[in-house]
Amino acid sequence: MVVLSENDGGVRILTFNRPERLNAWTDEMGRRYFDLLEEAERDPSVRVIVVTGAGRGFCAGADFATLTAIQTGDYDGKPDTRPNTFPVTIRKPVIAAVNGACAGLGMVHALVCDLVFTAEDAKWTTAFSRRGLVAEYGLAWILPKLAGQTKAMDLLLSGRVFTGAEACELGLAARAVPRDRLMEETLAYASELAEWCSPASMEVMKRQVWGDWNVSLDESRETAQELMRESFERPDFAEGVASFLEHRPPDFPPLG
Repeated sequence: MVVLSENDGGVRILTFNRPERLNAWTDEMGRRYFDLLEEAERDPSVRVIVVTGAGRGFCAGADFATLTAIQTGDYDGKPDTRPNTFPVTIRKPVIAAVNGACAGLGMVHALVCDLVFTAEDAKWTTAFSRRGLVAEYGLAWILPKLAGQTKAMDLLLSGRVFTGAEACELGLAARAVPRDRLMEETLAYASELAEWCSPASMEVMKRQVWGDWNVSLDESRETAQELMRESFERPDFAEGVASFLEHRPPDFPPLG
């Protein structure tokens, strides 16, 4: 399988599985990945999703066989109709564990996750300017919001290689850790979310954060007030208060 799926408690781990090609992206890989995201979203036992890569890479970008076929006019593939920003629409938190090469389209797939943990020595690059391409699939929208316009321009125009440690300094990743501790720390964090945090709260907050980038502060505040009123009516609120007062882990219901 080009993408593997396994459970670790309430965490679903999805692994890009073309290690011999540094998990370079193919149409088949995209379909499988998005199908597995939808499957994890439907599964009530899954609270958090972690995405990583097999071998030495996270995702080295589009497979060169695909790029060559496009260049020669021989490409007859059928990309999935779901956009590469699809993980943003998944109702559960999606965390990228960038274990190695993260380039071009691979960088897009890391940054459309809700959080990124990276190996300190992972090699990151936008690469597009060095291939005669453009900032693909919304990266020109995402990068300035994470790193600021000047730093985003640097990464896009130069296509330079930078480390996971710098990615964290730039705001692209929440944590940069030694490679041999990456999955341990990512899964510890994901497991804490799965055990202690309300799935309904995480769903709404994910929607707020991604959606509120396009609205004014006043609009965001007004929407939040309505969402807060709705949260008071959910069982998660009662359980959150009760578990705190009773000094016990919460028993939040799964997403409906």
